[in-house]
Amino acid sequence: MANFLTSSIGKKFIQSVSGAFLVIFLLLHGTINFFSVIDSFGGVFGKVASDARLFSEGDGLFKLGCDFMSTPVITIMVPILALGFLVHICYGIFLTVQNIKARGGVRRYEVSSRAKTDSWSASNMAVLGVIILGFLAFHLCHFWAKMQLQEFIGAEAENNPYSLLLQTFGRWWVLALYIVWFVAIWLHLNHGFWSMFQTIGWNNKIWLKRLRVIAVVVSSIIVLMFLSVAVNAFIEAHFVTASHEYVAALGF
Repeated sequence: MANFLTSSIGKKFIQSVSGAFLVIFLLLHGTINFFSVIDSFGGVFGKVASDARLFSEGDGLFKLGCDFMSTPVITIMVPILALGFLVHICYGIFLTVQNIKARGGVRRYEVSSRAKTDSWSASNMAVLGVIILGFLAFHLCHFWAKMQLQEFIGAEAENNPYSLLLQTFGRWWVLALYIVWFVAIWLHLNHGFWSMFQTIGWNNKIWLKRLRVIAVVVSSIIVLMFLSVAVNAFIEAHFVTASHEYVAALGF
């Protein structure tokens, strides 16, 4: 077992499994956040964001989604998925450093499939990983640090996710940076998804073509959900909810 984990195939297997945790985590997170877009179409977003009473009563699909994330099963599952996400990042950095040392320069590890060399993202996974990691810290400062972290240290936390969406994406330059992040995630997932299955043996010509199509679909769904949330919040802040005193106080 130890020999397998230290072998080239074993290393790729660890990255593949931890990558699956990443995909599931993003699908779950993106779906819950997308509820805020549905709330906008129902005319609920702005009302709930500016009225603490409506928010506390759960008037909003996004609010219900956030409450669902607090249920015992999800509370246990999310840290496990996040841990898999963290392993994927840390182990990816470890492998990149090993490859650089082994090859005497910044070159990715060799792959057996010609298909892996066909895309820009395949040969720049490490670069994409660094971009994603940097923006992840940026993202955590906007949301996790203002909610879960504050609760953990016993400080007053922002408990209205609608307001955090407005505060964050109401600034055009923040939205622009997030779009860069979303593009990097799409490129990373687009290659990583089908590569994950190839690692476990699904690399024949028929399945490889199917998996590459599925990878585009899955990565596009995930990124489009996150992108729509960010753009929708910007529109809410400037054109829909802008008349509320609450949003005016944010200084947009």
